[in-house]
Amino acid sequence: EAQLAESGGGLVQPGGSLRLTCVVSGFALSSFPMAWVRQAPGKGIEWVSAINTYGNLTYYADSVKGRFTISRNSAENTLFLQLNSLKTEDTAMYYCSKYYGTHPSVYVPATQGTQVTVSS
Repeated sequence: EAQLAESGGGLVQPGGSLRLTCVVSGFALSSFPMAWVRQAPGKGIEWVSAINTYGNLTYYADSVKGRFTISRNSAENTLFLQLNSLKTEDTAMYYCSKYYGTHPSVYVPATQGTQVTVSS
């Protein structure tokens, strides 16, 4: 059974940084492109970032480009999202997922996610 467990969220001031981690079990991370999505309070899912199976191609939503970095450690079956220069509008629950495209409607989070709150 495939399982994904996110961690690393927290409360941070604007301009701060966090590193999110997604530990994967039940399937080999190296076999699938992966993604991070987020959902802000009262809003729909937003696709944030994706990485290909080899880890050498990355993609970002315009809202996070230049501030967030996605990476993977296939040996440890772990996906990461480095969040820098955080803004209040980055406040959301963050989820990792297999990559299904950039349209948010294809993502229905089934994991607990990790909460990121950016506030002064």
